[in-house]
Amino acid sequence: MFRRLLLIVIVTLLPLTASHAILEIKITQGANTAVPVAIVPFAWQVTGPPPTTDVAAVIGADLTRSGRFKAIPNSAMLERPSEASAVNFTNWRVLGVNDLVIGRIKPAGSGNYQVEFQLFNVYTGQQLLGLAVLTTPGALRWTAHKISDLIYQKLTGQRGAFATRIAYVEVSGQGGLDRHYALVVADSDGYSPQTVFSSNEPIMSPAWSPDGKYLAYVSFENGLPAIYMQNIYTGKRELLSDRPGLNSAPAFSPDGRQLALVLSSSPGNPDIYVMDLASRTLRRITTSAAIDTEPAWSPDGQSLYFTSDRGGSPQIYKVSLSGGTPQRVTFDGSYNARAGVTPDGRTLVMVHRENGLLHIAAMNLDSGALLTLTNGDLDKSPSFAPNGSMIIYEADYGGRGVLAEVSVDGQVRERLSESQSGVSVHAPVWGPFLSQ
Repeated sequence: MFRRLLLIVIVTLLPLTASHAILEIKITQGANTAVPVAIVPFAWQVTGPPPTTDVAAVIGADLTRSGRFKAIPNSAMLERPSEASAVNFTNWRVLGVNDLVIGRIKPAGSGNYQVEFQLFNVYTGQQLLGLAVLTTPGALRWTAHKISDLIYQKLTGQRGAFATRIAYVEVSGQGGLDRHYALVVADSDGYSPQTVFSSNEPIMSPAWSPDGKYLAYVSFENGLPAIYMQNIYTGKRELLSDRPGLNSAPAFSPDGRQLALVLSSSPGNPDIYVMDLASRTLRRITTSAAIDTEPAWSPDGQSLYFTSDRGGSPQIYKVSLSGGTPQRVTFDGSYNARAGVTPDGRTLVMVHRENGLLHIAAMNLDSGALLTLTNGDLDKSPSFAPNGSMIIYEADYGGRGVLAEVSVDGQVRERLSESQSGVSVHAPVWGPFLSQ
């Protein structure tokens, strides 16, 4: 019935100390085609009180956030089995449920847990998945995300991205000496936020390394922009560039060996450069008299998309690292910026202006068709989930920055807002898949 799956789960970031308000998720638009699923509360079979983490609730929230599924509420369940022998599939068919998840948490020695779960197709009664996961009390929520990934992949054929992290900049205070900036890392659903770096001066443009161990970002801690790279586990920081003029918009290459960045040291206007991270040598990519900024790598690492006003208004261009003339990519509208590319290289996400408002839009790179995904007044900083299914971005809500998500087809939208007033969050970036 089961095969054992041992997950090595790393959940502690060093040397992170500051606490934050939990991000509250509110689904503002759901997909009409979401498949009904039931995640039965997992049976607690360990001596002592149950943990505060409700594994089934986390899994249900993950699947619902994807837009592909809709978890039914516990109050609608006609039974709550934890063993396959206790399942009456007729009860679930009556509710219109397509898939059913049951599970239990057992002791595993040395204070650890074994989380067992099974996934069934309600209409055939077939078990689709059955696994036992070894975990620790402190890693229970992360384990729930890993289980969500396994269920999502089994049902859709696409790798899940729930056990991933996001990074963003949190801004608090009323201004002046009271203003405070923090670079924060959190789980993909906004839980477990922890500060990587904080300053009374602006922090901008965080970017993940492809192995998820490092963040590159811009800091004004010394009064001028400089680019740093920081190991999020050890806290070790390295200064990558503090050249005269602009140092901005870092972006790791897909293999993690290079960093695209924007410098203005010569001849004074912003251009795109690529730094070899081993030797710290620089190679200039663009030489236009226009403003070239916001580089984003193609998945094969052979090209860069970037924003430029060389045509008279901000548009997205593509240039090969092997040389040649940059080619304009976007033509729909007078403002398209801040490009990002899906892992399969087929879709480009951007900030697109319509009727004076900034929205998130996606463009099919084969057909050139543009689809506006959001309807806010000031939506910006889009970043794809590593499986390409969702986009996290910054939205304006009540005069402050909040994190929001939208599916790549625009059908599902949700807002992740801080319960703490007076705090704005900016520049979100979705981290890569983790090997743990």
